[in-house]
Amino acid sequence: MAKNKEDKDAKPRVHEELAGFDIEINSFGEIQMNYDMDKINEFLNRKVDDKKLRDREEFVPKKKKRKK
Repeated sequence: MAKNKEDKDAKPRVHEELAGFDIEINSFGEIQMNYDMDKINEFLNRKVDDKKLRDREEFVPKKKKRKK
């Protein structure tokens, strides 16, 4: 199947807190972003569960709400 030009130019969906986030790799292989790395790390710390940190004493995981 051939992809439409619209599909190629479409922006991926992102979380509303990261609206406008864009990342590219230039010809030298360098990553270029339009967002501050600290903001991205803060977002990931809040939203993503890290398996490596679960067993550490200083790490207190947030309790997830279960749907009824």
